[in-house]
Amino acid sequence: MNLVYADAYTLNPGDLDWTPITSLGSVTLYDRTAPDQLIERLKDADMVLVNKVKMNRQTLEQLPKLRYIGVTATGYDIIDVKAARERDIVVTNVKGYGSASVAQLTISLLLELTNHVGLHADSVRAGDWARNPDFCYWKTPLVELAGKTLGVVGYGDIGKSVAAIGLALGMKILVNRRHTNEQPPEGIRYVDQATLFADSDVISLHCPVTDENRAFVNRTLLNQMKPTAFLINTSRGALINEPDLADALNEGRIAGAGLDVLTVEPPVPNHPLFSARNCLITPHLAWATLESRQRLLHETAENIRAFFSGQPRNVVN
Repeated sequence: MNLVYADAYTLNPGDLDWTPITSLGSVTLYDRTAPDQLIERLKDADMVLVNKVKMNRQTLEQLPKLRYIGVTATGYDIIDVKAARERDIVVTNVKGYGSASVAQLTISLLLELTNHVGLHADSVRAGDWARNPDFCYWKTPLVELAGKTLGVVGYGDIGKSVAAIGLALGMKILVNRRHTNEQPPEGIRYVDQATLFADSDVISLHCPVTDENRAFVNRTLLNQMKPTAFLINTSRGALINEPDLADALNEGRIAGAGLDVLTVEPPVPNHPLFSARNCLITPHLAWATLESRQRLLHETAENIRAFFSGQPRNVVN
């Protein structure tokens, strides 16, 4: 089998060992592949690995040898799974590899919004503490999370992890999820979307993008939030109407936002949220801890081995 990884750099920029994958056969690794390079690079491939490279129907029709696509991520909307199924191409993904890491960054964004650690560390480094007449100071209001309400939208592995951390911090937990026919865990209350947005001091998004929820966090929903509330998104950028969020921040209708994802990545240089008031943006790195990427690499190798054995796992089509 001839295996080609079209965009290998984001998974392994050089700090991981490729052996679990390269030991499986003839493997070609490309750091990045532009759309006009894709067909030429994949034309002889039996198997392809991709992270963000799109594989649409037109592309698949030009790759007659292709029998397997391994998505090195959980989301697989980059693949036309219907077209792949019609051509008997198996498509797999990797679930759960980064849940702990994404939950960790979610809380990191929240703590930065409430404690402003970076701001104060920079201030001390600039000499402000050494010049201060008092033994302590703070440059912005600080917020205690204990007793506040955390609203979690989506209750998969990551949402559950974030809720557990919120409980450990002494927060009350509201959850909005599709399936509410079971009893919620202790300390957690299932509520509808409107209640969650109106009653939460912090709202954290942890759901996939669908036709029904695309840009659902819009002006109407943002206006239901408390003016002291924070919005966190480490899920998918397209869940938020970004101009509406920028307006809500700049007009003081919500207190702040922490985002690891945007609708278009990388974003345009003049993105409206770059200049929005009290908006923290990180470059889609929640999944990218060393440990998380190590798990992803090994699980990708296991998916390939399972395909070789005739019993593919984590098949999405």
